[in-house]
Parts: sequence; C-alpha cells; structure tokens
Amino acid sequence: MFKSGFVTIMGRPNVGKSTLLNLLMGEKLSIVSSKPQTTRNNINTILNGEDYQIVFVDTPGIHKPRHKLGEYMVNSAQDAARDVDLVLFLTTPGEVMGKGDSFILEQLKDMDVPVFLVVNKVDENPHELVAKTLDTYSTAFDFKEIIPISALKGKNTDTLLKPMIDIIPEGPKYYPEDMIADVQERFIVSEIIREKALRLLNEEVPHGIAVDVIIMKQNDKGLYNIEVDLICEKDSHKAIIIGKNGQTLKKIGQYARMDIERFLDSRVNLKIWVKVRKEWRDNPLFLKELGYKKNK
Repeated sequence: MFKSGFVTIMGRPNVGKSTLLNLLMGEKLSIVSSKPQTTRNNINTILNGEDYQIVFVDTPGIHKPRHKLGEYMVNSAQDAARDVDLVLFLTTPGEVMGKGDSFILEQLKDMDVPVFLVVNKVDENPHELVAKTLDTYSTAFDFKEIIPISALKGKNTDTLLKPMIDIIPEGPKYYPEDMIADVQERFIVSEIIREKALRLLNEEVPHGIAVDVIIMKQNDKGLYNIEVDLICEKDSHKAIIIGKNGQTLKKIGQYARMDIERFLDSRVNLKIWVKVRKEWRDNPLFLKELGYKKNK
C-alpha cells in the first residue's frame, strides 16, 4: 500500500516553520532567519519514503498586512490550507494564546481537514510552561495529534513523522523519487541570497529587499555565472546594504556563494547589483515580475 498526501505548515511568523521543514527534508530549501515574515512564497518540497510520499507546502506566516506584498503573503498562507490532507499548526510555548494563533485556529475550524498541534522550541522553555501551552491549546481546538518538539535540536521530530504517514491517504506518487522541490533553481538561489542579506542587515532594511536573478548560466566547464539585482526601497537602504567600502555587500556575496555552490554542487561566480525601486512592495506590476502572483 502506497500513501501520498499534501501537508501544509501554518503558524505565526517566526515560530520555526522553515526550520521544521528543513529538518524533515534534510535539505536547506526554505530560508531561516531570526526576523519574522522571512518566507514569502509557498514552496512545495517532496519527502519520499519507501511506501509514502509527503508533499510539504511551506507557507508565509499569517500576520496583519501593511502593504500589497503583505497581503499576498497572508492570502497565500490561507489558500495553502485548502485542499490539503493535513495541517501542521505550529506554535511556541506561552502563558496565554495570542491573537495571532486564535485568528489562525478560527480559520481552521471552518475547514474540513485534520490538524496536528506542534509546539516548537520546547528546549528553550520550562516544562511547566510547555505543559500549560499544551493544555490551553487542546481545549481551544480539536486537534488530531498534539506533539511537542524542538525543530532546531531535532527533538521528537521522528514522533511527528509517523502519525503524518498514518493519516495521509492511499494515493499515487505525485513526483519522481529524485525530485525534492517543485521550484526552479533560480528561485532557491534568490532565497539563499535574501537569507544572507536578512542576517547581515539592520532592522529597518530587510523586509524592504527583494532579489531578482537576472542571469544564471552554466558554462562548458561547469561554472555558474550568476548576476542578481538586490532591490531596496530607499537610497539610504542602498548605502547600508553596500556598507563601508562595500564590505557588507561583499559579505552577503561571500556567504551566499558558499551556500549556492553547495546547493548546485558546482563552482559559482556571483555578482550582486544593488538597485533602488521606491515602494516596490506596493507596486502590483513589479510584484508580478518578481513572481508574487495575485491570489484569486
């Protein structure tokens, strides 16, 4: 009997959705940052087992949008919860249930789909607080499973996988065995570069940046020549991204190139150009150019 199904991971920004996905997949396919609203696009990643195939949909965190890009992210996350076989609702320990989690759970009550409660970062919190969180959430929603984990440390993630396999239906193999993601290489390259920028830049800059891969070609010696535009909203942000004597941009490029070479398993020549596009996050045409398609 072969089982296959689609699983979406939902939760507030920065609860560890991308970290959990990367751990389950064993691949760095979704960017990880300490800053919220890091993930902007749903990424289908495919976990293949001997008798199962799980297609994960990693969604942007649901939050109150402040611009058209934010609206896209929230709509994208909501759409991902429809027509899937299982929702992993991810949260972290807390004294009370916040408005963000309450909002998401209210939406899930209207959807005919099983939901697992996954409480992340249990290694960073007292046992009493974790227990209180499990009790609070279990009385607020009818979860099929309740599983405390640490995605960063890998605690209890094996315990999470088995009930996921149990609950998904019998079905076909939707993707070839050797396929781990349905996004293009160019997209993953752009996300790697954006991750490095998020890690190195000041607080006022990161969510006003985007990465557009202009050129990505491999020559006959196996070397990839990649040129990208790193887009920001203000001239002052451009100066911060470049840094004194170009040092910040140089570090972004160095760190990104190392990860891109590991991902592509090839040498990479990377060039990054910083360009200003004022208020690009509220420009529908430019958002479409970057791949943020409007939801129906």
